[in-house]
Amino acid sequence: MVINLIEPANTEAKRLTKQLKVVKKSLERNPRDLNLLFQRGYILYQLQKYEAAKDAFSKAIEVEPNFADGFNARSIVNHALGKFSDAIYDCEHALSINPRYKEALLNLARAQQELHQHDEALNNYTKAIALDQKYFNGFLGRALIWKTLNHHEKALADLNKAVSLNPSSSKALLNRGAVKKALGRLDESLADLQKAIALQPDLAEAHNNLGNTLKMLGKFQEAEKSYIKALALKPEYAEAHRTFANIKTFHSQDEQYSKMRELYLNHNIPDEDRCFINFGLAKACEDLGDFEQAYFHYNEGNAIRKKILNYDISQDTRLFKALKSKYPQISKVFLESDNVAHKFTPIFILGMPRSGTTIVEQIVSSHPEVTGAGELSFMLQFGHHLATGESKINSSSLAEFRANYFEKIEHLATGNEFITDKMPQNFRYIGLIATALPEAKIIHVKRDPAAVCWANYKTFFPSEGLGYCFSIEDTIHYVRLYEDLMEFWGSELSNKIHTLNYEQLTVNQEKETKRLIDYIGLDWHEACLSPQDNKRGVSTASNIQVRQKVYQGSSQKWRKYEPFLNGAFDQFL
Repeated sequence: MVINLIEPANTEAKRLTKQLKVVKKSLERNPRDLNLLFQRGYILYQLQKYEAAKDAFSKAIEVEPNFADGFNARSIVNHALGKFSDAIYDCEHALSINPRYKEALLNLARAQQELHQHDEALNNYTKAIALDQKYFNGFLGRALIWKTLNHHEKALADLNKAVSLNPSSSKALLNRGAVKKALGRLDESLADLQKAIALQPDLAEAHNNLGNTLKMLGKFQEAEKSYIKALALKPEYAEAHRTFANIKTFHSQDEQYSKMRELYLNHNIPDEDRCFINFGLAKACEDLGDFEQAYFHYNEGNAIRKKILNYDISQDTRLFKALKSKYPQISKVFLESDNVAHKFTPIFILGMPRSGTTIVEQIVSSHPEVTGAGELSFMLQFGHHLATGESKINSSSLAEFRANYFEKIEHLATGNEFITDKMPQNFRYIGLIATALPEAKIIHVKRDPAAVCWANYKTFFPSEGLGYCFSIEDTIHYVRLYEDLMEFWGSELSNKIHTLNYEQLTVNQEKETKRLIDYIGLDWHEACLSPQDNKRGVSTASNIQVRQKVYQGSSQKWRKYEPFLNGAFDQFL
């Protein structure tokens, strides 16, 4: 018997309870009946009586030690109990009995995903798909890992397959909408999320994600309605509280603030939800002028997030060391002339996250000859292993990287020669960019380091690739790593990099903007002075600020928290 318990049916409790009584009576006559024990566990699981369900499946395993279905079912219960290591043990035992048990592979991957064992989870999802090329749950599960790792193109490919297998899956459409949002395909994201809501109007997650997409399109009033709907359907929805908090201004009698306080005082909510609530409360306290309490919630939310990610700054220290040590080898590679010519000119806008890269992209993409493509993950996908020396560095590998990059950006260019790639952390790969993409324009946006540190610390980044943000100490350390690397790139490639100071831009907007446009090699266009009028969607944490005129003073906002920082930023002053 194979029963997939991944998404248990929401069966009416009275019917289940009645059914349980019948099974219990039968077990009194036949206490070692394998089928009855399994049925009992299944019913108890549906009733969310997880410990009792686990006991029933364990008894079934005692009766038949090679009962693969029993181990798989118990793994699902352990998952529900948050005992992910136990769930992994049970899945591995089921697979030792039946190596082709795709449901056990799926549940193994899900448990590994919870423990951030992403490589192992990807491998097991892939094994499950290999057993069944039409395995909807396999494609959906693997897509969610690609999404978590910011491999959005790969996530989209799996989600497209999942939707083709099950067009009426609101969950698949929900996640495809989120991935398309991350890729900057906001109109397509909107369509998927609206389909998901049409299929399941009470899906709070879809209303929240719709709000996120509308926000990025600059439709703040519509976004607010979507967030309100999400919270009406699910008042305890912690993530929606956080996302809604970002676009509203709180007042002292705010009902949402009261609800977040209520959730915060509930010590039984999961860590992830507690993290979301802390960030939401921090924003609310900031609006109310209580900066000490806001700081408290930022600290608690960040500490929880760091714990969940299990981040260690040493991993980035090693990365930056490798980037510098491998550049001499990359720089010596000669690309054949046949591999150099191309009709597109990428404009890399890079620097620390929250340094002003988004507003610079808005400025540049306001020019009619430039397409703004947003934060592209292609450098991470194709270039990371080259830049760090993990892949062999030669003319062939660099030519392949170049070809892959241009293939991916071609469909985004919309007929323009110039196209922006605004992934801030591409600053890590400047050496590779300069060698493999010599026609590229590289714009380094530099901002006051104290302002950068605080802006990173107070921003909830869903990506796991920015783990340093969730500790003041790690953030400072990372900024120092960034400064050291940029000094290195400056010494090696000063003629290739245009450095734009964010504070100078806010003071002398026209002068700095004209310098920028001239560096790119474009004729001047007045629209570049009004980036707030640029109607393109913005898929970054700065999507609200860039709808405003360029203004001075934002780099000093951290000073409201200076009394609580114990001199942490004094080294930057």
